[in-house]
Amino acid sequence: MQEIIRQLLAQHGRLHEPVENLSSTADLYDAGLTPFAAIRVMLALEEHFGLEFPVSLLKRQSFASIEAIAGCIEEIAPQARGIERDAA
Repeated sequence: MQEIIRQLLAQHGRLHEPVENLSSTADLYDAGLTPFAAIRVMLALEEHFGLEFPVSLLKRQSFASIEAIAGCIEEIAPQARGIERDAA
């Protein structure tokens, strides 16, 4: 799942540094993620995984790192790990 998140961040996150240089716990906002870019990433994640982020997860902490994003997706749709394996 983290690889998919990295791909979508690279496409929509407009980060100041390459996403492949970031650890899974690196602060994405320090890496240049803006609130607008976070929305673009969220929409791409929703489309890719076929889910919808609930209002309770629409906060800065949810998109603070790759690990945080993965945790949100697993909270919303625990089967997302299976989706990733099927897509591979």
